[in-house]
Amino acid sequence: MPITVTAPQGVLTPAGEREILPRLSAALIEASGATGNAFFTAIVGGTVHILPPHHIYAGGANRPVVMVELKLPNIGLGSLEARRDFITAAASIVADLCVPGHRSENTWINIVNAPDGGWGIGDTQFTGDALIAAATAAAH
Repeated sequence: MPITVTAPQGVLTPAGEREILPRLSAALIEASGATGNAFFTAIVGGTVHILPPHHIYAGGANRPVVMVELKLPNIGLGSLEARRDFITAAASIVADLCVPGHRSENTWINIVNAPDGGWGIGDTQFTGDALIAAATAAAH
């Protein structure tokens, strides 16, 4: 379940650039109720993109927005509460890892769902049922 962080250079602290993905991954795993599940943990990953500040825009103007995008199967974070928990945790993580003065309205979090069967690893297509089965098997 890929997490993509895009931030202007100098907005995340140097430690923040290193820590943001592990912390967001842990937040996703916790919000999903999958803490300790080896299968679920192994399929959470992502990238951090640090761009020149003049390449980040919001509202048609150059602005220091940090964007967190989570892509997951349509069964992921299946309730409003789970999505809220992830968004709240992600916003807090970004706030902790940015330089002083980063404003909360410059943190955007977006959850994108793939349709059933529209998610896979390697050449393996996973339906929602297949993912649930694999995660359940790993929990035992």
